[in-house]
Amino acid sequence: MKELVSGFAFFAVLMLATSAFAAVTPENPKMVLKAGDEVYACACGPSCPCKTLSRQGGKCSCGVPLVKSKVVKVEGDTAVLLVNGKEETFPLVGKYVCGCGKDCPCDTISQTPGKCPCGKDLVPAK
Repeated sequence: MKELVSGFAFFAVLMLATSAFAAVTPENPKMVLKAGDEVYACACGPSCPCKTLSRQGGKCSCGVPLVKSKVVKVEGDTAVLLVNGKEETFPLVGKYVCGCGKDCPCDTISQTPGKCPCGKDLVPAK
């Protein structure tokens, strides 16, 4: 009986973890974040059209290096991040996502086409 309960508990934790960290794909172009999370963000400023977010460092779709940033708050489909000491709002639903597929470790979204930090092309969301 202990093994059954233990197995069920493991399964429940695994399902919760999987749903909380669902990979961004063309079919699921929303990045899941919560206050306190760290993510890499485009540091061009509020006027930059790419608004790239990634779980992996590198360059954003506009070619500028992504910077480690902290999520201040999440409201609906947007997040306020602290980017280089300044608050900036980013959409959490990308028009483009990394083309790696469901096992992609970079979990990248962008509002413009370009390259993902892993080197793959960003593909249109569906």
